[in-house]
Amino acid sequence: MQTASVTHPFHLAFPVDDLQQARDFYGGLLGCSEGRSSDEWIDFNFYGHQIVAHLAKGQAGHGAENSVDSHDVPVRHFGVVLSMSEWESLADRLIRAGTKFVIEPYIRFKGEVGEQATMFFLDPSGNAIEFKAMAHPDRLFAK
Repeated sequence: MQTASVTHPFHLAFPVDDLQQARDFYGGLLGCSEGRSSDEWIDFNFYGHQIVAHLAKGQAGHGAENSVDSHDVPVRHFGVVLSMSEWESLADRLIRAGTKFVIEPYIRFKGEVGEQATMFFLDPSGNAIEFKAMAHPDRLFAK
């Protein structure tokens, strides 16, 4: 079992329809530095984690949604938990860039153990991404 004091970088490979659009989105808009790449994939440093955009036309996107705090959350999504100041800065940058949100930046579960800032949006291939920040980071896994 992993202890709470040790964070191991995760690795996530996901499909995209166009590598240049992925490069512009993840590298440009989100500011992820690029690692190794080929004509079929690109590694990105996603806040210290390795994500890999693989060219697989027609395989990307999300489908099912579940209701969470009265919002339709894409079931298939990935993201990262930021500090509140990082989340606010990113939300401001995305709003200024004209990002179309699936779920606009807001605070959910207000006053509850899991109170958090959250926002959902899609990459150019339709992959859903969530960024969140906990009001009390020590409660990330609290019940």
